[in-house]
Amino acid sequence: MFKDATVAEIDIVLQKSWKAFHQYRKLSLKQRADFMRAIATEMEALGDELLTTCAAETNLPEARLRNERARTIFQLQSYADACERGEWLEARIDTAIADKTPPKPDLRKMLIPMGPVVVFGASNFPFAYSTAGGDTACALAAGCPVVVKAHPAHAATSELVAKAIFRAAEKNKMPDGIFAHVHGVGFEVGKALVTHNYTKAVGFTGSYVGGKALFDWANQRKEPIPVFAEMGSINPVFLFPEKLEQSAADVAKLYAGSITLGTGQFCTNPGLIIGIQSKALDEFISTLGNEVKRIAPGTMLHPGIAKAYSEKRKAAISQPGVDTVAVSESEASSNQGAPTIASASGQAFLNNPVLHQEVFGPYSIVIKCKDLQEMAEVAKHTEGQLTCTLMATETDIRNNEELVETIKNICGRFILNGVPTGVEVCLSMQHGGPFPATTDSRFTSVGADGIKRFARPISFQGWPDSLLPDELKNGNPLKIWRTVNDRVTKDNIS
Repeated sequence: MFKDATVAEIDIVLQKSWKAFHQYRKLSLKQRADFMRAIATEMEALGDELLTTCAAETNLPEARLRNERARTIFQLQSYADACERGEWLEARIDTAIADKTPPKPDLRKMLIPMGPVVVFGASNFPFAYSTAGGDTACALAAGCPVVVKAHPAHAATSELVAKAIFRAAEKNKMPDGIFAHVHGVGFEVGKALVTHNYTKAVGFTGSYVGGKALFDWANQRKEPIPVFAEMGSINPVFLFPEKLEQSAADVAKLYAGSITLGTGQFCTNPGLIIGIQSKALDEFISTLGNEVKRIAPGTMLHPGIAKAYSEKRKAAISQPGVDTVAVSESEASSNQGAPTIASASGQAFLNNPVLHQEVFGPYSIVIKCKDLQEMAEVAKHTEGQLTCTLMATETDIRNNEELVETIKNICGRFILNGVPTGVEVCLSMQHGGPFPATTDSRFTSVGADGIKRFARPISFQGWPDSLLPDELKNGNPLKIWRTVNDRVTKDNIS
């Protein structure tokens, strides 16, 4: 239905994007924000056509799509507000001291846009992490044009949203090339986009294989560029003894829902649960298994994801020392994922890297450690994650400070007595973690702090006030928060 973009077409797209960058970066924060708000309005105006098109492509239910569309519109609006407020600019001003030896110059620093950003649409979030999703919103807020590569699993949906963005750009008199939309099934399109001279940053949400390929291409360029790739996670959950003794069944029921939510097709799905052998852990496993047996298989996003789930699930449960605790009692039909719980010993986990790998779908494995020392070894041998969760009492935490510190050091979001599924869009959210969860743990792809991924710092030394950007002028015409001589203020500089 949609043709793959050619290398020649990609070159034309990025030349226009580069030209647009030199105009767009000069627009005010308010102009950028108004453009983003217009995108939200145009996306909402697509109405039910967007929902029905997406449902047909992704098998996602209408209620889920309505919620995700609302989240995407909220992202555009909230990031627009954050763009206009300007805190993300990190404006820093240190005024001159002429009589210091040697004299101290006037120094003023802020973040500025990097250039055209290539965004790869995600398979599991056709709105919120795709064409007008968080990466696109952050890049536009930062002052960067965007080139989106539509995800082939929902190409028609992406096309509809792209047209909404084009309408918003026209209505807001944005420069030609501020946004572009290309299709591509083969890796050649992605490689051409990432390696083009005018591409200055990349945003990606997807698999480790896909994200690592983009990262490697970006770093093999003559001019390497930053890639923020969110590449999945198994989101380990650590069950501490006192907490499990108090509420094993309740915790199990909570996690049965989290593991199977959305047929397990979230990057924050809890795919690894670690406890210590005890009657309480036995109760937890039994209750979790009984709950999961009663949960019917769900239709997965597309046949490719269903096939991958089936193959990886089979590979995981066939490993030596792995027991199948429970599988949904309802038979899975074509393109459906059967909820599954497995278990293995701590030693089996430590000895087998296959058990460390993400099984994207409604699957989780419970690791039964001999003692707290073995639990600590499991934590030390677990790679970087988007989230880690402690199910623990205050006593559990105080008695195991070193273990808690070890777990904290492998994740981006550290959860106590909750579930990792569900990612709030707000400034304090961190959706990113140590490699291989993401390629750069310093940044987040959720919340307005994500704007900083597509900006770079520049320091102005000795410039007269009249020639400085408005963000750094003495009079603070934008009325943004700035750090002036180590004090956070909106005041003018006299």
